[in-house]
Amino acid sequence: MSKPLPPFNEIDKGVVVIDATNHVAGRLASAVARLLRARGDIRVYIINAEKAVITGDRKMVLGWYARKVSEWRTHYNPEKVGPKVPRRPDRILKRIIRGMLDYKEGEGRSALKRLRVYMSTPAVALPKERYYVPEALLRPKPMYKYVALEELWRHIDPAAWRKWSEAQQLLQKINRPQK
Repeated sequence: MSKPLPPFNEIDKGVVVIDATNHVAGRLASAVARLLRARGDIRVYIINAEKAVITGDRKMVLGWYARKVSEWRTHYNPEKVGPKVPRRPDRILKRIIRGMLDYKEGEGRSALKRLRVYMSTPAVALPKERYYVPEALLRPKPMYKYVALEELWRHIDPAAWRKWSEAQQLLQKINRPQK
């Protein structure tokens, strides 16, 4: 299964696969950005991005992100051109990580190119060894409030979420062993 992410100097060259399930998005992004900056020879793959969470009251988080997505349409900008706000969980998580890197400079740009973020587990061949980031794990307490990135996506873009959800259910049916 998953193991805790070892210190950066103990990680071998190659690929590091991090499972984002039950990780706080900002804390995970901070750890991944540090890893990408510290080691220029490592590729980082993040899987299950839709299961990462944003802490805070559900209504506040959903309202804040919906406002962020829609605020660019104004009288002066009726075509809604301008900053593109990601809606899918994998792109949201990658944008959070990008914000923690100096992506306009050479080192940050190369670090961002070594990062791949996937929803669910991709079909590409990845190493079996998966890691989690202990300091980024969600530690729920009674009355602790958080929103999964998948739920945020479902609220922002329900049509795209529905298509993805149906495709995931179909994949599960196909991959289910026959009795």
